[in-house]
Amino acid sequence: MIIELLKKRCSVRKFENKKIPDDITNSILEAGRLSPSGGNEQSWKFGVIQDKNLISKISNFAYKQNWLVTAPLLIVLCTVIVGDDIDGRRIQKARFPRFEKEIDQMKKDFYSFINCEEHQTKILGSHMILRAIEEGVYSTWVSYFDVEKVSDLLGLPNNVIASEIIAFGYPKVNQVVTRKKKNLSDIIFYNNFGESA
Repeated sequence: MIIELLKKRCSVRKFENKKIPDDITNSILEAGRLSPSGGNEQSWKFGVIQDKNLISKISNFAYKQNWLVTAPLLIVLCTVIVGDDIDGRRIQKARFPRFEKEIDQMKKDFYSFINCEEHQTKILGSHMILRAIEEGVYSTWVSYFDVEKVSDLLGLPNNVIASEIIAFGYPKVNQVVTRKKKNLSDIIFYNNFGESA
């Protein structure tokens, strides 16, 4: 079943002027809530945006992606910043030991933004998108936006930032166009990259 949903998934940028029922919205949010996170921190908040004026302002902060105003629902995936005291730098230094010195020297605010664990919101966002498709609701993922302006607009506290935005809605006619994916043989290798080519 999940493979069939993945085959149907595509980005949609023109939506019908039709509200997504609350029970479907809640099930999309529930799919996100149940997602895994590193250390089970669940360091996220979900901004449910249905107000058209607010969606319009967000589209301006998303570098004039005006198509966003057609979406009846935006879910802003927000990250609760994990401080240095919760192993943040230790983990990154273990992952990239060649850059240990540079990681240590990064200013705290800058490091916090760069290491905002947005990859964890990508997991839950993917789950939300799949749950939505089950109900005929399509979406588009938006990463290109001014993080600080959207965070300020939503009144987020200093330790929470808007990491990603997902626009949801019912697609207009001819908007569901899936793209060809690479063959599995083109993207996998076994045991050693050089030996599998």
